[in-house]
Amino acid sequence: MAIDVVMPQMGESIFEGTITKWLKKPGDKVERDEPLFEISTDKVDAEIPAPAAGVLKEIKVGEGQTVPIQTIVGVIDSDGAAAAAPAPAAQPKAAAVPASAPAASAAKPAPAPPAPVPAAGPAAPPRRPGERIHSSPLVRRLAKENNIDLATVSGTGAGGRISKKDILEVIQGGASAPPGVTVMPSPSAAPAPPGVSGAQVHVTMETAVPRERIYFGKYELQPMSVMRQRIAEHMVASKRVSAHVYSIDEVDMTRVVMLRSRSKEEFERRHETKLTFMPFFVQAVVEGLRAFPVLNASVDGTTVVLHKDINIGMAVALDWGLIVPVIKNADEKNLLGIQKMLNDLAERARTKKLKPEEVQEGTFSITNPGVFGGLFGLPVINQPQVGILGLGTIEKRPVVIDDAIAIRSMCYLSLSYDHRVVDGAIAHQFMRKVKETLEGWSEPVL
Repeated sequence: MAIDVVMPQMGESIFEGTITKWLKKPGDKVERDEPLFEISTDKVDAEIPAPAAGVLKEIKVGEGQTVPIQTIVGVIDSDGAAAAAPAPAAQPKAAAVPASAPAASAAKPAPAPPAPVPAAGPAAPPRRPGERIHSSPLVRRLAKENNIDLATVSGTGAGGRISKKDILEVIQGGASAPPGVTVMPSPSAAPAPPGVSGAQVHVTMETAVPRERIYFGKYELQPMSVMRQRIAEHMVASKRVSAHVYSIDEVDMTRVVMLRSRSKEEFERRHETKLTFMPFFVQAVVEGLRAFPVLNASVDGTTVVLHKDINIGMAVALDWGLIVPVIKNADEKNLLGIQKMLNDLAERARTKKLKPEEVQEGTFSITNPGVFGGLFGLPVINQPQVGILGLGTIEKRPVVIDDAIAIRSMCYLSLSYDHRVVDGAIAHQFMRKVKETLEGWSEPVL
């Protein structure tokens, strides 16, 4: 019996996904719940399990393609009879220029022929005033960035929903745009560089300098992954939207370092989980947000949303990018509870097991460049939040205490905050509260 494999809905606000990798090929045997393919959405990357045991009979959607939810992407023969089916067309890959090639051959790339203008979809039916326009957050963002009125775009999805494909056709093919649609010229519509002919360049990615200043000498082309593109879009949008200001303070972590050193072995034996420095920082941030709730906020246009819940986003570095899982209601958890949740979220982030809701609804974020030896960093605000704390490395340094030089375990903290909402006085008071909590730590660990 043939079993359809469909693109799952990975959250209420997610209506499409991109297949980044098939883990099986046609003819391969699969077990029920065995990872079958990987997808990337606006919210999270994840491995999708096989819905049934059998043989992968056919792959209908190839790697790199974005399709709406519930689209059939493959077929499993549950009887185990592998039917011959052609593998999906290979996705165009960037070809590396041989090192022996003359520099001049890559210095001036020949313009590729203009991409064919997509055919215009069916004319949008007239919408009544105030009628709801069905679209995903990604579609609305693309429309806003390109000055497109969604009311004039025809949707080809279920119930007239405007899909990513619909908005991309309007953006990339100005000739096919319906009357009244304003389309800003996009640098990404320029001819593709040599070696990536036919590759799709994401419409919101911008080329800041002329191409002849990019392609020169010997080089290798490496297309951005879907996750890398989403990170780039999010960071550029944040710098464009928020008025970033930075405050830096120095914290004496000696008390915490000594406490952790004395307790970590017993903590791990008793609770079967390692004790890191991160839960100390999380609890100190919680105290700071309690004292200065304006930093536990989001911005919606000209409205400041002051959150009652304290949900701390933790930036996790992955081999293929960055993701920010969220510790929900961090103010209701003790040190042990925070540590266990940190370890669980980080592990599942690295194995692509996170659920979309676990990377949503953050109210404040923490990032830790110090784990890689960084003295401190100036992180970009995670929209729509108004603050993010960067942690530097903890290292011993000479400091002056009561007119005497002492060796202490010191750490730099950097706060990036949105000056539209948070003033410098509040930011520095928040930092002082975090500093005092860490330096005067009194909560027992065991």
